[in-house]
Amino acid sequence: MGSLWLNDSTAAWRDALASYDDVVARQGVARLAELDRWYRDELPGAIAARREPHVTHDELVRLTEWKMARGVWRAPNLVLVRGNDAKLVTQTSTEALAAVPHPTKPIATLATLAGVGPATASAAVSAFAPERYPFFDELVAAQVPRLGAVKWTMPYYATYADKLRERAAALGGEWTPTTVERALWAAVGGKAGKKALAP
Repeated sequence: MGSLWLNDSTAAWRDALASYDDVVARQGVARLAELDRWYRDELPGAIAARREPHVTHDELVRLTEWKMARGVWRAPNLVLVRGNDAKLVTQTSTEALAAVPHPTKPIATLATLAGVGPATASAAVSAFAPERYPFFDELVAAQVPRLGAVKWTMPYYATYADKLRERAAALGGEWTPTTVERALWAAVGGKAGKKALAP
């Protein structure tokens, strides 16, 4: 399988993005398709409609479930996320989203909540500002040349996001770092196609 990252054909990128729903369905993970539709179609509008944009405790739990269903399920982390105080989630996420467009502060702020690492934090921030922040996905990072082994750190995320922003700009049109991330994830078949990335 050729690397989508190395392919300059906008048609190839469009085809990969168009396959995203099918790839989600092929993961064979209960509730992933339902959670993914919610994450893409409902959560962004809900956040944007608030006078002070933020995510609620219930939304944080649900997007954590989405992130784990699409990647690796870590039950202890989900317990920690559920244990966060609802008011603290609102307060912390309000502060985080107010820090947009800083390259890392929104992610770092959200990651102060229990059970919330850079990947989960990036999912929340990406739902609010997809034109700036891609979801931090290990399978996607593995496809980007010269990023090196994935490190769940702010400097690594900043470089990862920069690379996806650059690719979105090169593709032009309505491409965002978020759609670039989804196309790359779909191109390798999601976690069900992990072997495609084996050396």
